[in-house]
Amino acid sequence: MKYCLVIGSNSFSGANFVNFILNKKIKVIGVSRSKELNKVFLPYKYSSHIKNFKFYKININKHKELKNLIKIIKTNNIKHIINFSSQGMVGESWITPLDWYQTNSFSQIKLFEYLKNLNLKRYMHVTTPEVYGNNRDILYENTPFNPSTPYAISRSTSDFHLKALYKNYKFPVIFSRAANVYGPGQQLYRIIPKLIMSCKKNIKIDIHGGGHSKRSFVYIDDVNDGYYKIFTKGKLGNVYHLSSKKFISIKNLSKKVIKLFNKKEKDILKLEKKDRKGKDYAYFLNSNKIRRELKWKDKIDLDLGLLKTIQWINKNYPVLKKIKLNYKHKK
Repeated sequence: MKYCLVIGSNSFSGANFVNFILNKKIKVIGVSRSKELNKVFLPYKYSSHIKNFKFYKININKHKELKNLIKIIKTNNIKHIINFSSQGMVGESWITPLDWYQTNSFSQIKLFEYLKNLNLKRYMHVTTPEVYGNNRDILYENTPFNPSTPYAISRSTSDFHLKALYKNYKFPVIFSRAANVYGPGQQLYRIIPKLIMSCKKNIKIDIHGGGHSKRSFVYIDDVNDGYYKIFTKGKLGNVYHLSSKKFISIKNLSKKVIKLFNKKEKDILKLEKKDRKGKDYAYFLNSNKIRRELKWKDKIDLDLGLLKTIQWINKNYPVLKKIKLNYKHKK
């Protein structure tokens, strides 16, 4: 692989993966619907191989821009694509669900219909464990979908379409589903950076549902390694889970971060009994498949990962302190 297209290169995982493969001396074209963010959120901006990266602002919700993306793929003879793009933020998907269906379902399927005729070698779809819905059991790659929010439904739809393309057209798709990814460069409205910023600013953070839901947190460097292994060596048509083997409640995660700052829980935590609609209790992803087949393992545990994330926030605090901690929906 000498050339790669990264769709959603402005996203946390997308920007980090761009940086990861640039350092492997792969030329990269990145596209996102918004202009490039402040460079503190774009690690590839610091890469010694930045000359091998080219960015295009493209919104695939707009047909003319989608056609321009296909032209870029053809002009550069791109055969490897990884797609991080989606409208995120699960809870907000209840407010204007049509926006989520437009971005995560309709526009994605339009993209797939173009891509299926381009003779690609590999297309990796970065999807989500949200498709499994509320489940307290161990989740395997073949666990049936049971989405419980507009966000999860919208992602399930595009996953189902890609499965059909693989079955009927041999479209070279591979799926990845990662647990909660975190680390330096993550948007501040996500739980770990938001907790850290709340501690630094000494302001309260709302934790819905009493913080009882459980998650696995995987550090971004480990995830990049997993994505690369899946992208280059994964079996076409297959799904691979990326997850640590440890799970923690959001309440206990919050306590862990607060303790690192020697703060009092009552000064930072505001535990709300009411949970958001469709909140899934847990995603207990089984990741034995990627560990066995592709020899992947997570190397950075949560304690070390939190320290690394705090270091990044401390280093960039003059910039980060000016950014609001709440999510702002983009159409």
